[in-house]
Amino acid sequence: MVEFRILGGLEMLSADGRVTVSGGFQRMLLQALLVSEGKAVSSEALMAELWAEAAPSGAANALQAHASRIRKKLRVIEPGRDRPRLVCLPYGYQLLMDGARLDATAFMESAARAERLRADAPEEAVTLLRGALRLWRGAVCGGNLGGPLGKAAAARYEEHRLRALETLFDSELLLDRQTAILAELREAHLANPLRERFCEQLMIALYRAGRQAEALDTCRQTWQCLVEQLGVDPSPSLRRVEHAILVQDPALDRGPVSAVHAARVRSHR
Repeated sequence: MVEFRILGGLEMLSADGRVTVSGGFQRMLLQALLVSEGKAVSSEALMAELWAEAAPSGAANALQAHASRIRKKLRVIEPGRDRPRLVCLPYGYQLLMDGARLDATAFMESAARAERLRADAPEEAVTLLRGALRLWRGAVCGGNLGGPLGKAAAARYEEHRLRALETLFDSELLLDRQTAILAELREAHLANPLRERFCEQLMIALYRAGRQAEALDTCRQTWQCLVEQLGVDPSPSLRRVEHAILVQDPALDRGPVSAVHAARVRSHR
């Protein structure tokens, strides 16, 4: 099986080892087809990806030449394949993903399954998520994103990575492992200071670890950051967690952040 990796620098792997893709245009073209995850992409979109608004007069022919070079590389790593993996269509190109693995797709599938399992099987969710997050070797495509397709995909995958981290921390809190994840939580919060969910999770972990004052200070710092950088106050969700800590709500001692929110809602009915 051939494997494509984009959660980090672009890589192609076969049974014989790693295959490099030389040339900036070829890399951008392959990345654009990979982030499309098996869907056909129009020639116009691919030319915009490679040249933006400065496409040369022979852009269509140049695109065809770059696609041909990629097709040859793919044939080398899959000599027994019956049909080309990269196919030319009347309106564009398509990278067929049958029999191939894309790390981003594997990550998304594992994260989605873990989300479904979190409430009833948090241990299994943790195992799935930690394996999925290990697929990330760095920035999407090594930070060399190309045009609109690559940039949009990078933002989409990064958002799903952050959501996977949130689900992981919720699952760990459900298993009462707040002390073990404190360092990870703090790192995630500091790297994403405007993402309130990480702040809420860190506050609960600190509170359970007997560090109530530090938990409240974390909330105040986030509040200040939201006001200074976005001009907004904290969401009702973050305020509920802060209030729960101030009154030492028993809901803080069990479950994930969602348990605190549910308890607060019930108490106001």
